[in-house]
Amino acid sequence: MAKMTKKESLVEAKIPVLFFQEGKKVVAYSPALDLSTCGDTEQQARKRFGEAALIFLSEISKMGTIEEVLEECGWRKTPKRQTWSPPVYRSCTEEPIKIPVGV
Repeated sequence: MAKMTKKESLVEAKIPVLFFQEGKKVVAYSPALDLSTCGDTEQQARKRFGEAALIFLSEISKMGTIEEVLEECGWRKTPKRQTWSPPVYRSCTEEPIKIPVGV
């Protein structure tokens, strides 16, 4: 849980981040924030994701939309309205899908 108080400007929360190869780049994507970035290596993508997440959360906080955005991303606020919990994903699997070809 991420706890927000008036004295704290930053708190830590752990969220799932997926890393995958796209061409020569490594993409870092988190469904918990619907946010992605990329790098030449997983380490660079990981670093850039941390930077992008901080910028994203700072900007929506400045705009006064942090509650709306986090709720849209599946986060839940505790009754005391001071802590946020990211969505919990039960599993990650590869599911078969059918893709139409040739029109």
